[in-house]
Amino acid sequence: MINEQQLTSALSAVSPILLSSSASAGGRTEATAAVPPADPWSDCWPLPGGTAWVYYGQGNQGLTRPVLLADGFGAGASDIDELYDGLERHAFPLVSALRRRGRDVVVIGYDDRGASILDNAHTATAAIHRAAAERLGGARLLAGGFSMGGLVTRYALARMEQQRVDHQVGVYFSWDSPHRGAYVPISLQAFAHYLRAYDARFSDQFNSPAARELLSWHLSDWTGVPGVDPLRTRFLQALESVGGWPRLPRLLAVADGTGDGSGNGVEAGEAALLGTGDLIAGTELRTQPIAPDTLVAKLRVLTPDVAEVQAPGVPPVDGAPGGTLPGFAILADALNAIAEATGLGLDVDNPDPAHCFVPSISAVSVRDLTEADLHLDIDALDPDESDFDDFLCAGTNHGHTEITEEAATWLLDRLPD
Repeated sequence: MINEQQLTSALSAVSPILLSSSASAGGRTEATAAVPPADPWSDCWPLPGGTAWVYYGQGNQGLTRPVLLADGFGAGASDIDELYDGLERHAFPLVSALRRRGRDVVVIGYDDRGASILDNAHTATAAIHRAAAERLGGARLLAGGFSMGGLVTRYALARMEQQRVDHQVGVYFSWDSPHRGAYVPISLQAFAHYLRAYDARFSDQFNSPAARELLSWHLSDWTGVPGVDPLRTRFLQALESVGGWPRLPRLLAVADGTGDGSGNGVEAGEAALLGTGDLIAGTELRTQPIAPDTLVAKLRVLTPDVAEVQAPGVPPVDGAPGGTLPGFAILADALNAIAEATGLGLDVDNPDPAHCFVPSISAVSVRDLTEADLHLDIDALDPDESDFDDFLCAGTNHGHTEITEEAATWLLDRLPD
């Protein structure tokens, strides 16, 4: 007979990575991956609440034309090896491309990627100040970030302007940042909280300050009702108090989802993860259904009973155009790995591996996340409807924060000489 202690011990071997919007994700779908060390950096800056790793541009002997890249959400501290791998070693080598153009790359990381966006904005502010102070010559800074990092730098720059601070930034950019909110299936959030009795780390990640600020619909406990978390309300009010956006730089955005309204093929109300092992049989995690259906999960781990979770008021975001996150696949891979290694009956099937994480309408800031607008034809809109001066939507929906050649080339071509 399996007991709670054995289950807790097995789960403790799994890293809490159900939700990650970090640039280090790089569009990868595997739950774990061996990451080689980053290339040697030119300088390393200790910052309040974080660290910046500096790579001088080709031919530069010091900081000359800085581009500041802020990390996104994740568990624990930013890891330069993971960040560099995501930025450089997959579909397109962004760091090398910037350096060949004489740009100095400043990668901003945090001591806690789950801390409040408002707190990590202090780290970004310190990095911007130092880059301006150490810069050789008068080239304007370029600053932005990936996913949450775009919100961190957006707030930091807007606050500096509100305080009449000359931040010296000429271009602000965000890469698949959830300006109008991010989405994680309520079924995944519920399962993480359901596991809390055996391992609290998964639940703690979803209940971290940053997750509560980012998610348009947050669930704090599997028995609760999803809704707008008070910390998200506070964050949006803080943004509004500093004017919402920086006004001095040119504003650029990249979306990892399409702009023509075409979704990723995930259907509403589908079973995305099904328990097959004896300890988890009866568990069923679904994509968000279309109202009036509100059943998103059936949960069972170890206990004989199956609990049901309802999610009223949440639109079917899973299949919307936008950057995708392999949340169901990450969970399935972790549970199947435990089952294989320990013999515990935690085996699952995974019919739908991924879901929309940052809808395109959020990444380019044209609409809030409502059912009526999720599949909006952004390409047909007047560009002035976006809060950005210029933006790019992807040709196909692909992994969140994946550095594609299409998007990287578009961004590089719009950087000032």
